[in-house]
Amino acid sequence: MATEATFTVPSDQFPLGTVFTQLPDVTVELERLIPAGDVVIPYFWVRGTAVDDIEDAFTDHPGVERIQLVDSVADEYLLRVEWSVEYDDVLSVLTEVDVPLVGATGTSRQWTFDIRGDTRSDVAAFHTRCRELEIPVTITELHALTPLETETESALTETQEEALVLAYNRGYFESPREVTMEEIGDELGISPQAVASRLRRGINHILGHTLSDVSAPPRDET
Repeated sequence: MATEATFTVPSDQFPLGTVFTQLPDVTVELERLIPAGDVVIPYFWVRGTAVDDIEDAFTDHPGVERIQLVDSVADEYLLRVEWSVEYDDVLSVLTEVDVPLVGATGTSRQWTFDIRGDTRSDVAAFHTRCRELEIPVTITELHALTPLETETESALTETQEEALVLAYNRGYFESPREVTMEEIGDELGISPQAVASRLRRGINHILGHTLSDVSAPPRDET
């Protein structure tokens, strides 16, 4: 049965953790990563700061080949990072054992990763390999996925789910709308642009999981 695990790593034990030296109050959120051979190029968000050159906030690290700014909205930055395939860290192990990363969030205290294996033994293989490489991971949660989690809830990050639930409860999806993005942003403490981004990505994940097994209807040739 598919199993999801949550584990933590000290902030300085992951390449992107170098950002906390210069910007200790930011939060870093990695996008979903599905291993594909030796390619490890995920995207990630940096939230909670406004600087002229966010790329310079990441000091050199042997596990990082390149970091590039993709987009920015207020105090949120979307970046792309290329990892060195020779460097042993959490992501290289996930690629090696073929276990997808559901999401990850980093603060100056620690990194929290959510992964999913097709079976419990997949998660065990990941944990064993980390110990062999002396990567200090700590498993904090381990559970089998329910059908509901597999199809919908697990597709969302915590911030996406929070924004979607609030928008739904406040009547954002009603016609006419009963609340604006500005009002939702005020409740969440983020910008309207960030609200739009979270809603868009959350809806995209839900539709992707809901429609992935639906066959396309026959095309009308008339």
